[in-house]
Amino acid sequence: MEAIFIIAIIFGGSIIALAIVGSTILMAIKIIKGGVSPKERGRQAEEARMIQEIYRGLSRMEERVEALETIILERERKDRKA
Repeated sequence: MEAIFIIAIIFGGSIIALAIVGSTILMAIKIIKGGVSPKERGRQAEEARMIQEIYRGLSRMEERVEALETIILERERKDRKA
């Protein structure tokens, strides 16, 4: 019974070691080749533009909300005085 566990541990360990070595080699090749492909760079640039556009839109929305809050607070003050 113990022999089965030892064999399983050795076999599992060797598979994990092969996976780590293989992925390390693949990453090294990718780094040497210059990172990402031109197609992938184009996608990343498009995603960056979209994120920047969303950020700008959210900033403008924040300004509008603050302006609306100011208007509401001013109206409440006028209603209390009246």
